[in-house]
Amino acid sequence: MKSFLIDRYSKGGALRLGESPEPELRDNDVMVEIHAAGVNPLDNKIRDGAFKVILPYRLPLVLGNELAGVVVRIGGKVRKFKPGDEVYARPSQDRIGTFAEYIAMDEADVAIKPNNLTMQEAASIPLVALTAWQVLVERANLRKGQKVLIHAGSGGVGTIAIQLAKQLGAHVATTTSTANVALVKSLGAEIVVDYKKDDFEKLLRGYDVVLNSLGKDALEKSLAVLKPGGKLISISGPPDPDFAKESGSGWLFQQLMRLLSFGIRRKSKRRGISYSFLFMTANGGQLGKVTSLIEAGDIRPVLDRVFPFEKTNEALNYVETGRAKGKVVVAVK
Repeated sequence: MKSFLIDRYSKGGALRLGESPEPELRDNDVMVEIHAAGVNPLDNKIRDGAFKVILPYRLPLVLGNELAGVVVRIGGKVRKFKPGDEVYARPSQDRIGTFAEYIAMDEADVAIKPNNLTMQEAASIPLVALTAWQVLVERANLRKGQKVLIHAGSGGVGTIAIQLAKQLGAHVATTTSTANVALVKSLGAEIVVDYKKDDFEKLLRGYDVVLNSLGKDALEKSLAVLKPGGKLISISGPPDPDFAKESGSGWLFQQLMRLLSFGIRRKSKRRGISYSFLFMTANGGQLGKVTSLIEAGDIRPVLDRVFPFEKTNEALNYVETGRAKGKVVVAVK
């Protein structure tokens, strides 16, 4: 099958378009013909080798972390899906490879595609929606009336997280650039800080939760926004010891994560704030709940550009500019 592969880690390097064997179908797997694949900053980070300690992949590797497509075969123990089902998913981190014609995934990681979305729209959802769900619902336990700051509101995670937070009944603030103020307001953000004009840490106070997807500077400034007992949850690092334990890592790796996050954990503790790092995981059940919100019209995809499959490298480069409003997708079929 045609696929885009990494032969070696290389910062800013190009993927190779080549032929790969069709993936193995296990008893609990569904084989999906991929129609569209979402493109994420995570793909660039994996390509660059930024996660090679956390995610020790065997190279060559087919890249790509979310998709929409059609089930073509199922394993002997599969009960939830049948050939012909239109599905979408974020495959588990050890079985990625959506920049290809086919992928095999455990049925537990897959959900039926929302019936009101195209394949390309659906492919833009799984990774970012699961990230938003796992931060706001699972980790933060965000409740009606609470205040949440969602950084980078016009990005892939931000556009979905704003909408989800509104559905949970929270008061939503976000940061974005001047050009995207109208977009994030249309998604439900009540307070918008234009980072080109203002400093969010000087304007916002008394927040319950911050979802951080930016760098160290924004992460540390976010502490001033939170009230005692607040939660600072970062999807961009640094990883913490709890993440290392949950991922089954050994003692040495846990100590490394402890050192990497020591500074922000210490500063958080002084203010009575909890810091945690979240690396989202595949979950078809949670994605099914997102499907219900999409079909009810409560969450909508924000799609910036669709690239043809052969221009996957151009799509990755565009995502890397950080200028995309919402998501970028490649049309595989």
